[in-house]
Amino acid sequence: MFKIIFGVFIVLHGLVHLLYFGQSRRMFELQPGMVWPDGSWAFSWLLSDGMTRWLTSTLLILAAIGFTVGGVGLLLKHSWWSSVVVGSAVFSCSIYILCWDGRWQDMDDKGLVGVLINLGIVTAVLFFQWPKI
Repeated sequence: MFKIIFGVFIVLHGLVHLLYFGQSRRMFELQPGMVWPDGSWAFSWLLSDGMTRWLTSTLLILAAIGFTVGGVGLLLKHSWWSSVVVGSAVFSCSIYILCWDGRWQDMDDKGLVGVLINLGIVTAVLFFQWPKI
Protein backbone atom coordinates (compact mmCIF):
# COMPACT_ATOMS: atom_id res chain seq x y z
CA MET A 1 0.00 0.00 0.00
CA PHE A 2 2.81 2.43 0.87
CA LYS A 3 4.48 1.67 -2.46
CA ILE A 4 1.36 2.78 -4.26
CA ILE A 5 1.09 5.94 -2.20
CA PHE A 6 4.77 6.74 -2.72
CA GLY A 7 4.54 6.02 -6.46
CA VAL A 8 1.53 8.32 -6.83
CA PHE A 9 3.33 10.96 -4.73
CA ILE A 10 6.35 10.78 -7.04
CA VAL A 11 4.16 11.21 -10.13
CA LEU A 12 2.31 14.15 -8.54
CA HIS A 13 5.58 15.73 -7.47
CA GLY A 14 6.70 15.50 -11.07
CA LEU A 15 3.51 17.13 -12.29
CA VAL A 16 4.04 20.07 -9.92
CA HIS A 17 7.08 20.89 -12.03
CA LEU A 18 4.61 21.75 -14.77
CA LEU A 19 3.25 24.55 -12.57
CA TYR A 20 6.72 26.05 -12.41
CA PHE A 21 6.96 25.47 -16.18
CA GLY A 22 3.86 27.64 -16.60
CA GLN A 23 5.34 30.27 -14.29
CA SER A 24 8.62 30.22 -16.18
CA ARG A 25 6.89 30.56 -19.57
CA ARG A 26 4.70 33.35 -18.16
CA MET A 27 1.53 31.45 -18.96
CA PHE A 28 0.33 32.43 -15.47
CA GLU A 29 1.73 33.63 -12.14
CA LEU A 30 1.88 31.20 -9.25
CA GLN A 31 1.98 34.23 -6.92
CA PRO A 32 1.18 37.84 -7.78
CA GLY A 33 4.40 39.60 -8.73
CA MET A 34 6.41 36.38 -8.87
CA VAL A 35 9.16 36.72 -11.48
CA TRP A 36 11.01 33.42 -11.01
CA PRO A 37 13.38 32.44 -12.74
CA ASP A 38 14.33 36.02 -13.73
CA GLY A 39 17.49 37.16 -11.99
CA SER A 40 19.02 33.68 -11.79
CA TRP A 41 22.46 33.89 -10.21
CA ALA A 42 23.81 31.25 -12.59
CA PHE A 43 22.26 32.36 -15.88
CA SER A 44 21.60 36.12 -15.69
CA TRP A 45 25.17 37.11 -16.47
CA LEU A 46 25.14 34.93 -19.60
CA LEU A 47 21.53 34.80 -20.83
CA SER A 48 18.69 37.28 -21.05
CA ASP A 49 15.69 36.72 -18.76
CA GLY A 50 13.75 35.45 -21.78
CA MET A 51 16.40 32.86 -22.62
CA THR A 52 16.67 31.89 -18.94
CA ARG A 53 12.91 31.32 -18.86
CA TRP A 54 13.08 29.22 -22.06
CA LEU A 55 15.96 27.10 -20.72
CA THR A 56 14.28 26.67 -17.34
CA SER A 57 10.99 25.69 -18.97
CA THR A 58 12.71 23.01 -21.02
CA LEU A 59 14.55 21.63 -17.99
CA LEU A 60 11.35 21.57 -15.91
CA ILE A 61 9.57 19.49 -18.54
CA LEU A 62 12.46 17.00 -18.47
CA ALA A 63 12.25 16.83 -14.65
CA ALA A 64 8.48 16.28 -14.81
CA ILE A 65 8.93 13.47 -17.34
CA GLY A 66 11.64 11.87 -15.19
CA PHE A 67 9.54 11.87 -12.03
CA THR A 68 6.48 10.61 -13.88
CA VAL A 69 8.38 7.77 -15.54
CA GLY A 70 10.09 6.87 -12.24
CA GLY A 71 6.82 6.92 -10.30
CA VAL A 72 5.09 4.75 -12.89
CA GLY A 73 8.12 2.42 -12.83
CA LEU A 74 7.65 2.04 -9.08
CA LEU A 75 3.94 1.38 -9.47
CA LEU A 76 4.69 -1.27 -12.10
CA LYS A 77 7.46 -2.73 -9.90
CA HIS A 78 10.33 -2.21 -12.33
CA SER A 79 13.79 -2.46 -10.82
CA TRP A 80 15.07 0.74 -12.49
CA TRP A 81 12.53 3.08 -10.87
CA SER A 82 14.84 4.21 -8.05
CA SER A 83 17.63 5.32 -10.39
CA VAL A 84 15.21 7.41 -12.43
CA VAL A 85 13.60 8.97 -9.36
CA VAL A 86 16.91 9.80 -7.65
CA GLY A 87 18.31 11.19 -10.91
CA SER A 88 15.19 13.30 -11.39
CA ALA A 89 15.38 14.59 -7.81
CA VAL A 90 19.02 15.63 -8.20
CA PHE A 91 18.26 17.18 -11.59
CA SER A 92 15.27 19.07 -10.15
CA CYS A 93 17.34 20.39 -7.22
CA SER A 94 19.95 21.59 -9.69
CA ILE A 95 17.32 23.52 -11.66
CA TYR A 96 15.98 25.35 -8.61
CA ILE A 97 19.42 26.07 -7.20
CA LEU A 98 20.73 27.40 -10.52
CA CYS A 99 17.60 29.51 -11.06
CA TRP A 100 17.66 30.99 -7.55
CA ASP A 101 18.09 34.76 -7.57
CA GLY A 102 20.41 34.78 -4.55
CA ARG A 103 17.86 36.44 -2.24
CA TRP A 104 16.55 34.72 0.87
CA GLN A 105 13.09 36.35 0.76
CA ASP A 106 10.11 34.32 -0.46
CA MET A 107 12.10 31.11 -0.76
CA ASP A 108 8.90 29.08 -1.10
CA ASP A 109 8.23 30.89 -4.40
CA LYS A 110 11.68 29.91 -5.64
CA GLY A 111 11.36 26.15 -5.26
CA LEU A 112 12.59 25.63 -1.69
CA VAL A 113 9.71 23.32 -0.83
CA GLY A 114 10.44 21.25 -3.94
CA VAL A 115 14.13 21.05 -3.05
CA LEU A 116 13.23 19.81 0.44
CA ILE A 117 10.86 17.22 -1.02
CA ASN A 118 13.59 16.11 -3.43
CA LEU A 119 16.03 15.74 -0.55
CA GLY A 120 13.44 13.67 1.33
CA ILE A 121 12.94 11.45 -1.71
CA VAL A 122 16.69 10.93 -2.16
CA THR A 123 17.08 10.17 1.55
CA ALA A 124 14.22 7.66 1.53
CA VAL A 125 15.35 5.89 -1.62
CA LEU A 126 19.15 5.93 -1.25
CA PHE A 127 19.82 5.90 2.46
CA PHE A 128 16.81 4.01 3.79
CA GLN A 129 16.36 2.00 0.58
CA TRP A 130 12.62 2.50 0.85
CA PRO A 131 10.35 1.33 -0.57
CA LYS A 132 11.60 -2.06 -1.58
CA ILE A 133 9.94 -3.78 -4.51
